[in-house]
Amino acid sequence: MGNIKDFGHRDVILTAAAVVTGCTALGAVAVVHGGLSGPYGATSAIATATTLLWVLAGWPRSRERLAPPLAFAGVLSLATTAVAAPPTEPDASWARLVEVVLLLVLLVVAARWVPLRQAVGAVVPAGAAVAAWTLPLLPEPTLLSLAGAAAFWSLPVLGAVVIGGYPRLMEHRRQRLVVETRRSQRLELARDLHDFVAHDVSGIVAQAQAARFVAQADPGQALSALERIEAAGLSALASMDRMVKTLHEADGGDTRPPGAGGVEPLPGVDGLPALVAQFSSAGAAPVAHLHVAPGATDGLSRAAGSTAYRVVVEALTNVRRHAPGASRVEVSLTPARTLDGAPTLQVEVCDDGGSGRHAERSGPRTSMRRPGDGHGGRGLSGMRERVRATGGTLTYGRCGEGGWRLVAVLPLASESQASEPTGDLVAAETPS
Repeated sequence: MGNIKDFGHRDVILTAAAVVTGCTALGAVAVVHGGLSGPYGATSAIATATTLLWVLAGWPRSRERLAPPLAFAGVLSLATTAVAAPPTEPDASWARLVEVVLLLVLLVVAARWVPLRQAVGAVVPAGAAVAAWTLPLLPEPTLLSLAGAAAFWSLPVLGAVVIGGYPRLMEHRRQRLVVETRRSQRLELARDLHDFVAHDVSGIVAQAQAARFVAQADPGQALSALERIEAAGLSALASMDRMVKTLHEADGGDTRPPGAGGVEPLPGVDGLPALVAQFSSAGAAPVAHLHVAPGATDGLSRAAGSTAYRVVVEALTNVRRHAPGASRVEVSLTPARTLDGAPTLQVEVCDDGGSGRHAERSGPRTSMRRPGDGHGGRGLSGMRERVRATGGTLTYGRCGEGGWRLVAVLPLASESQASEPTGDLVAAETPS
């Protein structure tokens, strides 16, 4: 509070000092010239100079409060142009020329730092004063000559606004970029939570349900399920640790490269065998099989490989949540081509939907959501955006007798070419 009061007293003192200085200058002019009528425009010039002196003395706080005094100086200059008698000598308007230069300087400051709405109210009268100051000096004014003079002196006004407004525009764009970057980071974290942590947590829930089912009949199986729960929990903790490190790195706290104690790189297609094996290790879960065609991943960029891994994670998580009765899940990576001949990777995940050995025990496709959860469907829509960002496509829907099929098509190209959209897929293999 003390600092605020000190700043307030300082502003009052500076304003009073500027007013006293301006009044003293007016008094001196009146004494020397026998009144305020000469030299031409002395009153408005002194008012403008006093305003600039006030801005410089109170910098930087005064630059954002410039609108009222600048508007007053502009109105006073317009009044001088409209009311004061023009001089009879050619060189008697030097005071007004100085005033115009000072107004242009103040216009630059206003366009750069004054809040936008206040800046408009100050720039309009000040700019009009600069544009109109020569109109009374025209020897034989006509409508055309008046318009020409006003248009000519509008050019310096436009230049002052551009000089002050361009850095302001760049700063605004920089702030918008920061906001959009932070929003993108939040969305990325939300996707990571859904793609990895939710996958591990759903695995923990499935393992816990299986352990409870077999605890009395076969305690050894329950112990094995507890070990798998521990592994899934450690995986979830690792995912959250990676996200925390990502946030820390975004704030400049960790600039080490991935794998050197910094943020660990996201898994790619090389992590799919471990993922499928972990999914199949749960006793009550369906068995997943991974099929990778020879050369299917050749030319796959790191971003597309990470996206392929996320697609499989999302598909397996949905099987565990919505199709607990499924007996098998087929995960396949096969090469394909678009209609224009571009090579692509087709990632397909298909389950039988409960038509196998678990159908009677688990029933049809269901949901393992928490009560009151209204966030369904964001995983697939977010995954579709992620696949599209790499230049691919994502489709999904029912297949067979209650099964579900998800197909992602990713470009086989370098990272610089991965942003180009691919065409429709020419089927390379018909799923069973």
